[in-house]
Amino acid sequence: MKVTVFGIGYVGLVQAAVMAEVGHDVICIDVDQDKVDKLKEGQIPIYEPGLTPLVTSNYEAGRVDFTTDAAKGIEHGEVIFIAVGTPPDEDGSADLKYVLAVAETIASHMDSHKIVINKSTVPVGTADKVSAKISETLAKLSKSVTYDVVSNPEFLKEGAAVNDCMRPDRIILGTDSELAEKKLRELYSPFNRNHDKIIVMDIRSAELTKYAANCMLATKISFMNEMSNLAEVFGADIENVRRGIGSDPRIGYQFIYPGCGYGGSCFPKDVQALARSATSAGYKARVLEAVEEVNYAQKEKLFEYISRHFSGDLKGKTVALWGLSFKPNTDDMREASSRVLMERLWDAGASVKAYDPEAMEETQRIYGSRSDLELMGTKEAALEGADFLVICTEWQVFKAPDFDLLKEKLSLPLLFDGRNLFEPARMMEYGLHYYAIGRGLSVKEQ
Repeated sequence: MKVTVFGIGYVGLVQAAVMAEVGHDVICIDVDQDKVDKLKEGQIPIYEPGLTPLVTSNYEAGRVDFTTDAAKGIEHGEVIFIAVGTPPDEDGSADLKYVLAVAETIASHMDSHKIVINKSTVPVGTADKVSAKISETLAKLSKSVTYDVVSNPEFLKEGAAVNDCMRPDRIILGTDSELAEKKLRELYSPFNRNHDKIIVMDIRSAELTKYAANCMLATKISFMNEMSNLAEVFGADIENVRRGIGSDPRIGYQFIYPGCGYGGSCFPKDVQALARSATSAGYKARVLEAVEEVNYAQKEKLFEYISRHFSGDLKGKTVALWGLSFKPNTDDMREASSRVLMERLWDAGASVKAYDPEAMEETQRIYGSRSDLELMGTKEAALEGADFLVICTEWQVFKAPDFDLLKEKLSLPLLFDGRNLFEPARMMEYGLHYYAIGRGLSVKEQ
């Protein structure tokens, strides 16, 4: 099938590459000429395992192309994905200006029936707004062209997006059009062979499904972080609690790992957006507001531990920081806990020597050059001249360090672990003062 994707960001690029991989003919549209040129040269703007070879091989094979020519893309595609950003507005609600701008562009150039798919994460009711914008634009141009608007939310995990797209758990189609459903079943048939993963529902339910899924996962994380705080208050070990409740199949082990808060492009934005949408509809989403509040506080946790350990005096301290991205296997630092920690440390007069396997360039882009931040080439180099170590992201490379080397390099045998990678008893054997989330007192305090 001939497919057009508006927006070559995280969702659009992965979707386009995977569609091309199974044989569809894909054109990607973006307003950024530099991004388009770089993609044609094989330079991928994001780090995502498996994405670079997928994009380059399909571009070389002619199954995917990149352009800023919207008219060309609209003429090409019988199916048109809208995968542009929906950044939070000042009040936290999703800003639909880019989505509606694409809808207007599509209407301006379409001369035959199009199936317009909302792939961006959008509030309930957005399909109605997209449909109204297309209809309004067609009327202004005195054009009589039919179209369908479908909600087809994505459920990709950063760090596993290619696999999630190739082997989806479910494919949600929000439509009441038999034609659109038939065409999209054909489009997704390569991903739907083992068993039927397609779930068809009304558009508004599809739009809410996306938000509900992310908000449920964020709720599990914030709930577990709340329990970790209670574990500290009561003198319990949250790791034992996690194993105890995770063994219940109704709860399960996924997303119940306590830590220093969630980040990324989805959970913070989507929890906030759904809560604000509820407020606009006259409903107070108390659980969502609590999820957001707990996560905001949890991102302060590591700095609280550090400040308490040093009685608030961090001036002149040098901190080794492992992990800058919001999670492993991505270079994304949006809403990352590392950013909150670094900014608190700088305000307190400390400096940071940081290492991350993929997010170094992104850190440089965000913070530029500053005297209190050094980006180091290896995790060992970050230890040189540092007083103590903090871990913010659970990259595999951090899970089996040389603890003797840690003690040798650091001026203080002190480790603050925001992801609970190690056993406190083991750290005691190594002679390290160890702080983890919800795991009781540090070795020093014991």
